[in-house]
Amino acid sequence: MIWRGLTLFLLSFCAQLSFHYPGYAGSLSWVTQDRWVTVSKVIDGDTFKTRKGEKVRLLGINAPEIQHDNSPEQPFGNEAKVALTQLIDGQVVRLSFDKEKLDKYGRTLAHVYLRDGLWVNAELLRLGSSFVYTFPPNIAKVSEMVRVEQQAIEAKKGIWRMSRWQVLSPELLDKNLLGQFRLIQGRVASLDKSGWQFAMGKLRVSVPKKYRSAFRHKMRVSVGEEVLVRGRLRISRKGQWYISIHTASDVYRLN
Repeated sequence: MIWRGLTLFLLSFCAQLSFHYPGYAGSLSWVTQDRWVTVSKVIDGDTFKTRKGEKVRLLGINAPEIQHDNSPEQPFGNEAKVALTQLIDGQVVRLSFDKEKLDKYGRTLAHVYLRDGLWVNAELLRLGSSFVYTFPPNIAKVSEMVRVEQQAIEAKKGIWRMSRWQVLSPELLDKNLLGQFRLIQGRVASLDKSGWQFAMGKLRVSVPKKYRSAFRHKMRVSVGEEVLVRGRLRISRKGQWYISIHTASDVYRLN
């Protein structure tokens, strides 16, 4: 009975620790599925390799690309790699997972924590070396990440100082931007009766049917409200600029 009581106490204590201190949650592998790995090489601003050869992609963010084969470096690509290198190179880090653990390239998708509890994904957002980039079903921490990103935008840190990554107005879209993942800020001009799309100047913002299950409600925006939206800029066959969004946090209300 004494050992049984002690075991129950320890389980209860660890559950409380995990709830109150998410930076340290999962430090004990028998309480959660989190695990520790040693970083052997930083590949770019959002990817690294472990000592055992596992490739890990930081979940929920995207950093500017470094030069790959015939693809040129994006502005701030090398700086983003340096930022991640300074944080984790050679370190033992904790991997914490969402619903899907692998991407289509076979890389492990994880939130990464240092031994002192620092959440590396959020730190890269705070430094302005990456931006929020999420897709269902891995959206557990997206609201927290968007808040950190917004602070970096307002402070013009890192990428947010550069014209390639600056927040755009929907009135200034041109074909040179086609295919780019960008943040667009403007006022809602009209709202579709379905509740799944709205217009910002010449830009239409919509939620594809396959992603609507990730939303608790239809888009809660109003005509005249100022919002920030994120997504890849595209043009329809009819010449209409549009962005497809995947989570509720892809639309950030600024009012």
